[in-house]
Amino acid sequence: MTAEEVKSEEGQQKISMEGEDLTLKKDGGVLKVIKKEGTGNETPMTGDKVSVHYVGTLLDGTKFDSSRDRDEHFTFDLGKGQVIKAWDLGVATMKIGEVCRLICKPEYAYGVAGNPPKIPPNSTLVFEVELFQFKGEDLSDKEDGGIIRRILTKGEGYTKPNEGATVEVSLEGEWQGKVFDRRELTFEVGDGVDLGIPKGIEKALQSMEKGEESIIKLSPSYGFGSEGSSQFNIPPGAELSYKVKLITFEKAKESWEMNTEEKLEQGPIVKEKGTQYFKEGKYRQAAQQYTKIISWLDHESGLSEQDEQKARALQLAAHLNLAACFIKIQDHVQALENCNKALELDDSNEKALFRRSEALFALKEFKDARDGFQKVVQLYPDNKAARVQVTACQRLLREQHEKDKRLYANMFSKFAEHDAKKEATEKGKEEKKPENGQPEEGSMELEQNP
Repeated sequence: MTAEEVKSEEGQQKISMEGEDLTLKKDGGVLKVIKKEGTGNETPMTGDKVSVHYVGTLLDGTKFDSSRDRDEHFTFDLGKGQVIKAWDLGVATMKIGEVCRLICKPEYAYGVAGNPPKIPPNSTLVFEVELFQFKGEDLSDKEDGGIIRRILTKGEGYTKPNEGATVEVSLEGEWQGKVFDRRELTFEVGDGVDLGIPKGIEKALQSMEKGEESIIKLSPSYGFGSEGSSQFNIPPGAELSYKVKLITFEKAKESWEMNTEEKLEQGPIVKEKGTQYFKEGKYRQAAQQYTKIISWLDHESGLSEQDEQKARALQLAAHLNLAACFIKIQDHVQALENCNKALELDDSNEKALFRRSEALFALKEFKDARDGFQKVVQLYPDNKAARVQVTACQRLLREQHEKDKRLYANMFSKFAEHDAKKEATEKGKEEKKPENGQPEEGSMELEQNP
């Protein structure tokens, strides 16, 4: 604790320079005084998204900023350098509902330069801060809350593992408060499923720094999904919590870091890895491997004739195998796209033509599917599966034609019935109309105004 008074030049206000010193160096750079106690025991962690109200003043009491005046909470990611150092230190110590005063020396605020015109150079600042809420960082691609990270210990450096990186981790998985998995292991990012590691953990690892330890909470879709895990006796639809430490890692080479020789050398190895996944029914993991090959070779140019042939063969195989993967997981639009890419490389490729027609069939484009299967039969007469599919397409087209005929016949019948009723109504009106415009017997004319 430190205590001293600073008096404004006009003598209008005295700021008591006291409070808990939050700095690591204990240099009095950030002093905190709690004005109102918060609730609970939890405080925000590095990376949490926090929501606060604040009022900022100079030592002489001049207000330079206030979220309360705007009637809008201020939100930021804690410990990511999005705010002044004093705030990253101070807000990390607060509880929900707490109101505190932070006195921040220049080196923990805006430094020697200040932030003109409102904050003069070398200014000590005073903030009154109220914490309303905080929540972990959402690492899911769709930001659907499926992977929430809360950092216990910040890592070092700025690089992070990528797909294919070799990682050494320690992890501890919990379900309903009970530990079901505790181990240290080394593996390649992308292969974790073989070791019983949920895809959400692999996704989280790609956002972690060396030495970082975090709590990772997973929704079922990023955990063991609707199937659960027999290995760990986890039921379907379980929400999981993991404590994960990234001990060390070695990044896999990115495409731009590899020369052509390396890409052509690694391509068959990755392709074989994908094929093994496919045989095991792990179609999404297989697709990841084939996608690597395409990303490596898609923009290669200036190759020798021999290397060009190798590259085209690898790309063709990758697109064909990707199409097969997408058909298995019923993503027929992606399957169609990869078949089209394969046909750009080989316009009469049997597998590309067949799988393209399979995708069209699944999308109920029966005419185009039939034409595609017929082309396969024309080019490859021994392809019995294509002949069977031609017959299936023709049957479905006939059924569709008959269904359309019934639909349109019913529609025309209703139109004819409607027209007949309309004609009958109009004819009836004509028959009731009196001659010479005289009213019918018993009818009454409107009274005329006198």
